[in-house]
Amino acid sequence: MNQGMTFGNVNPYEDVNAYGTSVVKPQKAGLTRRGKIAIAVAGVAIVGGGTIWWNVHSASVEADRKEAAALQLQMKKLELEELRIRNEAKAKEDKADQAAAAARQARVDQCVKDLSDLVGKGYGSPSRADVIADCKQQYGEGVNGSDMAAAAAEKGTNGDGGGINSATLLGLVAGGALVIAVAANKGKKTAA
Repeated sequence: MNQGMTFGNVNPYEDVNAYGTSVVKPQKAGLTRRGKIAIAVAGVAIVGGGTIWWNVHSASVEADRKEAAALQLQMKKLELEELRIRNEAKAKEDKADQAAAAARQARVDQCVKDLSDLVGKGYGSPSRADVIADCKQQYGEGVNGSDMAAAAAEKGTNGDGGGINSATLLGLVAGGALVIAVAANKGKKTAA
């Protein structure tokens, strides 16, 4: 009679409490002793690892800060050295300018002395102011050629020594390629 009513291993007509009702023990709320130990170990590991990481991180940050301070100090030293070199060069330039001005003034004075006998000698003779102006114009700034020698000795700041820079070279190559491409395209059109 129960032949067609079985569902898997369970018979719906079978008494599940054939041996009596099961005794259910009340469960305590919370974790077992094993769970509490596992959470405690995990907490100690996290706190210990965090402390170790913090110490390592603090040490590396402090080392980076010290290195940055040392680099900044070194940069300041280099800037001071550069300033000292510039000041020395400026002092040399000032000495050279003073020497050139003194030499110019000596030439102007000699010119005025040489031409002073022409002053006031008659009608159309130059005045003393005209002689001084002519001498200053004749021996004006840069006439002696020392500034040209300085300009010739001066080196460019880019250090490439002149010539063609890379952008110009690239433009020339691209222009040449364009001319060749246009010529080749026209050659194909005329051949066709």
